[in-house]
Amino acid sequence: MKRFFIFIILLSLCCQASRSQTIYEGQASQDTLHILFIGNSYIFVNGLPNIFAALANSGGHKVETAMAANGGWTLQDHLNSTETLKSIESRNWDYVVLQEQSEIPSVMELRVAVMYPAARALVERIRETGATPLFFLTWAHRDGWPERGMPDYTSMQFEINRGYLGISTGLDVGIVPAGYAWMKARESYPEMDLWGSDGSHPNEKGTYLAACVFYAAIFGESPEGLGCPTGLSREEGEHIQQVAAEVVLKDFSQWNLKVKK
Repeated sequence: MKRFFIFIILLSLCCQASRSQTIYEGQASQDTLHILFIGNSYIFVNGLPNIFAALANSGGHKVETAMAANGGWTLQDHLNSTETLKSIESRNWDYVVLQEQSEIPSVMELRVAVMYPAARALVERIRETGATPLFFLTWAHRDGWPERGMPDYTSMQFEINRGYLGISTGLDVGIVPAGYAWMKARESYPEMDLWGSDGSHPNEKGTYLAACVFYAAIFGESPEGLGCPTGLSREEGEHIQQVAAEVVLKDFSQWNLKVKK
């Protein structure tokens, strides 16, 4: 496995509660793929956009990423944010990724009343710019959400899947199925923990899994054999890459995305 993968963390964990708009950009070039990530701490903890960009680089792809991410924000918060809307219109993005707050997609009344209207409006704005919108299907909490009738991870993940698949199908928007990959990784490698200490945010392994899923979804290629973070064992890294490839290129083949030519 290649060893030149480098983690780049641009935002520390203590910034999770920050309400300030955060936009990070790398160097652009004419053959670079430009991707804007819109969401919250699930994106900026461990620097997911930059880990994905480094992984893409190890696979021979040039990527520039930026993010509009604030701790705890919903898609409605972003729709109401002048800064987020300016970010969408700030350049000719190839893809704009939309990530809802972690709990909202798991509750029917919340996703219908809160998530879906905001998602429809943001997708419309994104498409008006010529960019392709994507939904970032996230993972459930390690212990579920018992207060809402989801007593464990599996029950909450099932509802999150339903939430994202519902809006994706209705709007004909592609999905980056990180939550599905998370579920498959837990089933096939139960001793590998993907959550941080709070049971909600990802640890480095969880973020790397999400980055591998983005790689497979956007490039239509397996991340197997590419760079791996130093904090993972060879076995863990290879398993994560394999799971991402299987979920995106086989289980979710109907949602496959290709790089724009």
